[in-house]
Amino acid sequence: MHRGHIYSVHIMTNLLDTVLYTGVTGHLAERVQQHKEKQVSGFTARYNLNKLVYHEETSDIGAAISREKQIKGWTRVKKNKLIESVNPEWKDLSFEL
Repeated sequence: MHRGHIYSVHIMTNLLDTVLYTGVTGHLAERVQQHKEKQVSGFTARYNLNKLVYHEETSDIGAAISREKQIKGWTRVKKNKLIESVNPEWKDLSFEL
């Protein structure tokens, strides 16, 4: 049986947890590494977002994109609660990938 592709909605932050970035990717470990090494110019590089604090997976790219847009529309308080529901200490989860 062929396994479908997995898409990840993820939230990155900086060392002080002051800026959040929500994104979607089909290759989470590679994408996080790109952010950490500033290989991706733009928001994550500018604000030094190098800590993965949240991610969730789905096999449906449409659902992943919808979820990313949903989270991006949330208040900071609601995003914090989402992160803290699975990562109360705001640890860098990239080491578990």
